[in-house]
Amino acid sequence: MEGVALIPAASPRTGPGAGPGQNTADDVLGAALPLEVEQDLDPLMDRIGDARCVLIGEASHGTHEYYAWRAALTRRLIAERGFAFVAVEGDWPDCRRVGRSVTLAPGAPGDPRDVLDAYERWPTWMWANEETAGFCRWLRDRNAGLPPGERAGFYGLDVYSLWESLRAAVDHVAEHRPEHLDTALDAYGCFEPYVEDPRAYGWNTALIPEGCRDEVLALLTALRRPAGRDDARDPAEVFDARQNAEVAAGAERYYRAMIAGGPESWNVREVHMADTLGRLMDFHASGDGTGKAVVWAHNTHVGDARATDMADAGMVSLGELARERHGQEDVVVVGFAGGPGDVVAAPRWGGPMEVMHAPPPAPGSLEALLAESELHRGLFIVPPEPDKPHFLTDTLGHRAIGVVYDPDRDRRQYVPTRLAGRYDALCWFRGTSELAPLHYEAARRGELETLPSGV
Repeated sequence: MEGVALIPAASPRTGPGAGPGQNTADDVLGAALPLEVEQDLDPLMDRIGDARCVLIGEASHGTHEYYAWRAALTRRLIAERGFAFVAVEGDWPDCRRVGRSVTLAPGAPGDPRDVLDAYERWPTWMWANEETAGFCRWLRDRNAGLPPGERAGFYGLDVYSLWESLRAAVDHVAEHRPEHLDTALDAYGCFEPYVEDPRAYGWNTALIPEGCRDEVLALLTALRRPAGRDDARDPAEVFDARQNAEVAAGAERYYRAMIAGGPESWNVREVHMADTLGRLMDFHASGDGTGKAVVWAHNTHVGDARATDMADAGMVSLGELARERHGQEDVVVVGFAGGPGDVVAAPRWGGPMEVMHAPPPAPGSLEALLAESELHRGLFIVPPEPDKPHFLTDTLGHRAIGVVYDPDRDRRQYVPTRLAGRYDALCWFRGTSELAPLHYEAARRGELETLPSGV
């Protein structure tokens, strides 16, 4: 989930309009490739080549064009390049249910749209929308013609589902690992007094710093330990149980760090997502699998933080960690940018969704420069040669709209960015339209993180 609370506001030195180069509309038009039909993604597919990990961003969590074109690129990666799974900025248990549906797991719902429509955690519209449902239906239809071992999966990378993941881990232990049941019940019992309120747990750790850390780590250690009886079970179920324990441990660290403030809680979340991505790639690479991953998340996660002022604030990003862990040549990062248009967001944390209008971009920003070129849509691929157009190498403000948004304060939504360092490619849309939620969300539902925590 995205907000911009931890991202430093753009300053005159590093925000919109900064940079030593003389950027012109001709520079933009000279570097742009068409982006009107799916075949226009061919140059990007060539750039991706044999990469094993493609991270695809979005400049908001409520814009149709970002979701639609991200899905189009992902369909091609799965169908033409054998990518094994999609991992999204969503919670593990919710996305696991979607994944069971798209892979035709026994007993799973036949329509992944129904699973998405049942999402309860705010903001539900992030994944409970027609664009995601359409992609998941396509994925299920494609998987139906393949043997189980070749079906592409759908997973969540995020860290928020402490109680739901903890319950799932305890249930697994009770049924399959009873020798560890006492350990599991100790962990569950430690969190029980907080009645599924992350804020209460976080504040309690200010008084008792260790909180439930020891209990949840004991459960995680138990589930990391192989057991002979697991060998006869579905490997996906065993992986699911262990990942739920990893989520519980990561969420405990996250909620504890939230109260302390600063960049630590953001970094806990990014490291958790990077660790989960690595485990998924290893899991899908076992046997005859490729382990090739597509990631869907906000630009502020998939982009390399070292090319922004996030690094100055001590923050890392999933894209940065992926490049470090899997190699620059094996990771391709695709960002998105847009001009004015409608977007789904909320006016406050936990508030009801609204369709808002994002104004024209701030003068001097990356988006303003792209808009001035009058380019309707365009694909920009960062060239390998050192001599690049200035707008790819200068530091320019780059708009980041989160789940919480106030169009009247749009100028605060810009992350100073060196485009060529943050992404390998960028998709641009001069006008944008709102996402299509599956249901109207009047107010917060389900578990919610303690405080807004950055994009």
